[in-house]
Amino acid sequence: MKLLILFSFVACTLSFISAQQTSKDTLIPYRKAALFSACLPGAGQVFNSIHTTGRKNAFWKVPLIAAGLGGTTYILIQNQRMVQGIKSEYAVRQTGSIGDPQWLDYDDQALVSLYEQYARLRDLSILGIGAVYALQILDAAVEAHFLNFDVSKNLSLMVRPSVSTDLRFGLTAKLNLH
Repeated sequence: MKLLILFSFVACTLSFISAQQTSKDTLIPYRKAALFSACLPGAGQVFNSIHTTGRKNAFWKVPLIAAGLGGTTYILIQNQRMVQGIKSEYAVRQTGSIGDPQWLDYDDQALVSLYEQYARLRDLSILGIGAVYALQILDAAVEAHFLNFDVSKNLSLMVRPSVSTDLRFGLTAKLNLH
């Protein structure tokens, strides 16, 4: 596990070094924002906030990302503790000893059922961490796409219902680009 963390840190460090500004910036902003978010959750949102020309700030998303990752990690840890506790209780019962008084109301079959339930919840919380992590990368990339998007008041789209002379119904769309 420590080797995996070290490898990911080195890979992110090398990508930051290669992603530095040169005379000609080769990385597209959405790729850079996604890369920053992949290496450090929330860094892509901060990158988008720094590189905006308007009033678009995404700093407020960073605590939400931290809360999402922290909450799902907390749930993962609690479920893993329950799985380990139930597993050790079952092992103690197999030796014929009396285990933790917390589990006295449950027989062996109920412990196996609880073990499977908490193991399933643990696996779902791992998926939850992955989903929050992937969503924050996707959010950074999508927001970077819209950094230079024109949202002036001169843009308008008008959709109206229409009826033809032979009583056919439809929609008419009119796009104004002033």
